[in-house]
Amino acid sequence: MGRAFEFRKARKMKRWSAMAKTFTRIGKDIVMAVKEGGPNPETNARLRAVMQNAKAANMPKDNVERAIKKASDKNTENYKEVVFEGYAPHGIAVVIETATNNNNRTVANVRAAFNKCNGNLGTSGSVVFMFDHTCNFRIDSDTLHMELEEFELEMIEFEVEEIFEDEDGIIIYAPFEQFGSIQSYLEENNIEILSSGFERIPTTTTQLTPEQKEEVEKLLEKLEEDDDVQNVYHSMEE
Repeated sequence: MGRAFEFRKARKMKRWSAMAKTFTRIGKDIVMAVKEGGPNPETNARLRAVMQNAKAANMPKDNVERAIKKASDKNTENYKEVVFEGYAPHGIAVVIETATNNNNRTVANVRAAFNKCNGNLGTSGSVVFMFDHTCNFRIDSDTLHMELEEFELEMIEFEVEEIFEDEDGIIIYAPFEQFGSIQSYLEENNIEILSSGFERIPTTTTQLTPEQKEEVEKLLEKLEEDDDVQNVYHSMEE
């Protein structure tokens, strides 16, 4: 198994642990998807992907439909995706993805978290180059009407970096830019997408002592508690 598999395994138990937080994040994704491409999932690929993720997270269908209806209202404010970068204690690189309707508030909250936890908020481009921006898909293996080896060959043209199977299905990792092409291929071949998304995988990681790790975890937890924060990535070895 490769780097993406190990990264996914380490994050699995931490990501979106609180159900309410999960639904809030998906709700924001729905708003951004609808504002970008309209409320019809048949013609809005981004919305289709968010709805698949909502289903995978056991978000009630009524909640999803209400969120789409609300997002369709022209008076509903859109969210802006903003990425922050910085260093946690002990030189650990951190990338924070946010979805905000008030950038001043978000900047202030992120800066305060770094300051309180002995970190340093950096400028754009200061650490993001230390992470590979990837897309991922989880597909239903029962809908894959070919051997996995044959499927891997099919995926070569999409620059897929890793394909592996676990208890959640078949997982595909590829460069960020290939998301749309892979989504189209899977849909055209009636391969069911259970969930999909994007992740930033550190190219190198740093091993810390338990005490040092605790210091870094304080910052990561504080950032993840913020309602504007969608994802937090770091270069600390899990």
